[in-house]
Amino acid sequence: MRPALQQKKDKRVFFQPLPPTVLPSFLTFHHKNLSMYQIRYIYIRIQRHLLLLSKMYTRGICMQQQQELQKHLKMRHMTMIALGGMIGAGLFVGSGAVINATGPAAVFTYALAGLLVILVVRMLAEMTTAYPNAGSFSEHVRIGLGNWAGFSIGWLYWYYWVAVVAIEAVAGAGIIQYWLPHVPLWILSLTLMFLLTLTNLFSVRSFGEFEYWFSSIKVAAIIVFLFLGSLYILGMWPGTTLNFSNLTEQGGFAPHGIKAIFQGIVIVMFSFVGSEVVTIAAAESAEPKEAVAKATRSVIWRILIFFVGSVFIVVCIMPWNDTKILGSPYVTVLEKLNISGAAQIMNIVVLVAVLSCLNSGLYSASRMLFGLAKKGDAPQWFLTLTNKGVPARAIVAGTMIGYASVVMAYFSPDTVYQFLVNSTGAVALFVYLLIAIAQLRLRARLEKENPQLLQLRMWAYPYLTYVTIAGILGIFVLIGMAPDMRSQLYMSLVCIIIVFAAYFFRARKVSAEATVEKQTDSLGA
Repeated sequence: MRPALQQKKDKRVFFQPLPPTVLPSFLTFHHKNLSMYQIRYIYIRIQRHLLLLSKMYTRGICMQQQQELQKHLKMRHMTMIALGGMIGAGLFVGSGAVINATGPAAVFTYALAGLLVILVVRMLAEMTTAYPNAGSFSEHVRIGLGNWAGFSIGWLYWYYWVAVVAIEAVAGAGIIQYWLPHVPLWILSLTLMFLLTLTNLFSVRSFGEFEYWFSSIKVAAIIVFLFLGSLYILGMWPGTTLNFSNLTEQGGFAPHGIKAIFQGIVIVMFSFVGSEVVTIAAAESAEPKEAVAKATRSVIWRILIFFVGSVFIVVCIMPWNDTKILGSPYVTVLEKLNISGAAQIMNIVVLVAVLSCLNSGLYSASRMLFGLAKKGDAPQWFLTLTNKGVPARAIVAGTMIGYASVVMAYFSPDTVYQFLVNSTGAVALFVYLLIAIAQLRLRARLEKENPQLLQLRMWAYPYLTYVTIAGILGIFVLIGMAPDMRSQLYMSLVCIIIVFAAYFFRARKVSAEATVEKQTDSLGA
């Protein structure tokens, strides 16, 4: 019998074991460095395993040359998708840095940032209910501003979520390592991505169910936190009295001045990104108009209660300059209330938030890529769906980029991975800016040509739209003025310029091909 490595490959075999010379190092990466050959080999195997998984899965359930997503998302899914997209580690962990930099006035910071997001979501709701079958919001922007805008916002938004998926996978692995300290971080990161890729590959219904329960856990955690915190503040907790002194002590309500309130908006805005996912999911909802209208309305009061309310609880119970809140303000407050196992509880909640973000990120990236392919802005290969209406190829494409990014997080943390982290900062804001400008033009056109399509309207149009545009531009200015965030603006601009250049190169190529075809037809005539 020939040695195993010389045998003819059996294409029916799904996973082939790693050679024994590689396997021990693969499992003990944090103890012993791998050679570049072994690193390359492992990564190639990861790629092949995932591609084989996708091929076997899609062949087993029959790939179809259809181009329409199936409508399996229910109203409850849509409501939780709208809410779950916003509630992430940025609230549970990142809010501590905002409070420490702003003081108790961080309540206003979250309120102002939340208001800006509410206005953007309202614009999206108006456009989605007017064109419920358009697909993702990139098509609404395309209708309002032209092909260049649809191409640009589609690819930028896809890039944003692909990068965020990798970032969240790394963050989730760090949390899991709290319980599994001997497992390498990069293995945990890839495992999380792999499992949630399977969830998205199965069906849109499975995505909706996972997101529904992920979001339910997050919402339940915040409600319990608000309830317990309110009891403490109102003096109804054992050993406490009515006390709001932390709002004005330690330097006053705004110890760093009004400027700090607005500078904090830069950080807070990134915590809210994700609320627009519900308008993407509308294409797979049985009742897109009703679902989007209800979901976006619920976003308004839930932002006020969950974000602004929870930050208010934190600044009332803990001094804003207490360094403990930098780690996790929620854990700090629960420990103040003598809740046993507070750190363990919040680690679980934050992990759920990270998994929810991973789930939404893979979904959003795949649907955006599918929408780009429908318009000819991405390879038509991504249009093929499974018989359950899942764009499996688009999902796998995003996952592969995510895998590469996760690997870079450990082999090149200060170069490639750092670029990914910084370059996503202003990309989301630019997407919001294009949405606002598109709504401004599209609303004027609809009022003139098809006013009956405006079933859900943006408030105080066009004034609040102008306010939103001015607010987003103001945030860009604040980012440019902050030395520690300026690199994010520059790197995001690099991505934006690359996408613009890609569009104009493609437009010239299409124009040249059309000219040649026209000349050929005229010669034939």
